[in-house]
Amino acid sequence: MESLANQFNKSQLINEFKAVIADAEALLKATANTSGEKIAEVRSKAEKSLNIAKAKLADAQDEVLAKTKAAAKVTDVYVHENPWRSIGLAAGVGVVIGLLIGRR
Repeated sequence: MESLANQFNKSQLINEFKAVIADAEALLKATANTSGEKIAEVRSKAEKSLNIAKAKLADAQDEVLAKTKAAAKVTDVYVHENPWRSIGLAAGVGVVIGLLIGRR
């Protein structure tokens, strides 16, 4: 299973990719009234690429969502099977974070 950091990077990439797609769609709409054979050709190519990118983005988003749900399920099972160990781990992480914040 991939690490949470890797999943977070994918999530960031998906968000950035969505912004790029939105900008590309805005650009295509802005140039819709512009005439010319070359521009029409470029717009057509861009629209095809944009549709492919949207499909791949949806697939990547579904994959990240599925892996996140699987990680949450595994964590839930672990916490239910080892409640005291989980409480101790959470307390230890809290102490370490408290010490790091207190050093400032």
